[in-house]
Amino acid sequence: MAVSLGYVFRETRGNLRWNVTLFAATIVAVWVSLTLFGSSLLIREGVEQATGRWQGGIEFIVFMNADAEEAQHAAVRSALEENPEIGGYDYVDQQGAFNEFITEFADRPELIENVTPEILPPSYRVKPTVGDADVIEALAAQFETRPGVRQVTLPVEVIRTLQQNSQKVSVFVLVIAIVVLLAALMLIANTIRTAIFARRQDIEVMKLVGASNWYVRLPFMVEGTVQGVIGGALAIPMLFLMNNLMAGFVQEDYLELLRSLVVDSAVVWNTSLLVTGIGAAVGVLGSLFAVGRFLDV
Repeated sequence: MAVSLGYVFRETRGNLRWNVTLFAATIVAVWVSLTLFGSSLLIREGVEQATGRWQGGIEFIVFMNADAEEAQHAAVRSALEENPEIGGYDYVDQQGAFNEFITEFADRPELIENVTPEILPPSYRVKPTVGDADVIEALAAQFETRPGVRQVTLPVEVIRTLQQNSQKVSVFVLVIAIVVLLAALMLIANTIRTAIFARRQDIEVMKLVGASNWYVRLPFMVEGTVQGVIGGALAIPMLFLMNNLMAGFVQEDYLELLRSLVVDSAVVWNTSLLVTGIGAAVGVLGSLFAVGRFLDV
């Protein structure tokens, strides 16, 4: 039997009218599921974005001896500028180090009285181009034995902890996204299965008179697709709302580090389109899964 658009439209409309309450309930469930799924993707994107920014801001410090010669300084600067894994550096002279010391210990005047700029070491604040802890550690080690270098410090453990935690969060969020997506698929499948069960005799008759599998299957696939697309479309404003709420929440000064978790609108739009497309795909797959057992009579 040839499948006409009129037949598909009538059958789909009839299924929706027959199960309007269940159809509406499924759309709400799919809407919530896809909103959670999209939120999981945004959180994962925000974590990766924040990790990249934080890692990009990591630096190690090369402290020079207070009496280091200019030639020793020149050798260190040359090594920093020629290394492709170093994106740049800031030089802090002894007066600059003293100003930082005053700021840091403003509430300890007895310490400031006993310190002069001449005894503080100048330093180079080095900014690597990579955020990997092992690479930065090896990079910093190259300067430890150079003449005139007093000490090299770097937050290796902080970097490693950041990398490990970001990986755990990304995996955890991805698992949640997959579980929620499977839940949405099962919801659509159950709705289609209910519609099929109510019309199982009609389906058996159509099969007996020669209806093809696709002739039976297509209206239910369209029904599932409609549910998925509507659920995905309803999730779009929720994703923008959640991202905007997050942006407003992290404006507090003490939450400055969390501002990198907020993604821009282009990322939200891409995620929204992906969620809508996945909703349609889930609707089709759920329909195929539900109708398959009724095709053999």
